[in-house]
Amino acid sequence: MQTKTSGDLPRPTEAELDILNVMWRLGPSTVRQAHEELSVVKAWQYSTTLKLMQIMAGKGLLKRDDSERSHVYRPAVAREETQQQLVRRLIDRAFGGSVRSLLVGALEAKRSSKQELSELMQMIENRTKERKR
Repeated sequence: MQTKTSGDLPRPTEAELDILNVMWRLGPSTVRQAHEELSVVKAWQYSTTLKLMQIMAGKGLLKRDDSERSHVYRPAVAREETQQQLVRRLIDRAFGGSVRSLLVGALEAKRSSKQELSELMQMIENRTKERKR
């Protein structure tokens, strides 16, 4: 059976990302478990969560195990893969393919801690070393 990569998956909507973030944090969960987490920040009905998760399973964003009475869902792709997919699309569409423009925009849009800036600089140094090899 061929598995999907993040590049093969549809771009999640904002509501679907809310669900995915809960699922990545909780791990495999029933609709009820996911809904309880979501209801803290979203004024959704249970039926909304259920319908969205069913749609997401149909799109391939979630996998559903229906071997038990309560179906258990889990993300089809890891958080990091989904984030990379979204960032690639953002870089291409909003920043004309320029990673530099994205980083400048991100650094100007939101204040970064000294720790975050230090980590970014270290990551850039590591990437530079890798490319020289």
